[in-house]
Amino acid sequence: MSKPTSIKTSEEVRNRLRILADERGTTITELLEELATRELTEAEREQRAVEAARELGMEYTEQVQQVQQVGQDAWAKIRAHQGGAGA
Repeated sequence: MSKPTSIKTSEEVRNRLRILADERGTTITELLEELATRELTEAEREQRAVEAARELGMEYTEQVQQVQQVGQDAWAKIRAHQGGAGA
């Protein structure tokens, strides 16, 4: 197991994290671990895009990257309207 550390946040955010963790039957620490591992880094997203293009028999060109960005922007707006983060 990793060495414990602290994260500074507002009381409001901490309270929200506690509610979310309670609703899921978990701890704030486990909730944060889940959230952190669920989200991809920019490098991970890029690598997955390259792999997906390869599987489709496409070269991952600048044009494909631009289309990918349009798709990401669209999904961010959808999530925002669903009450999630992203826009």
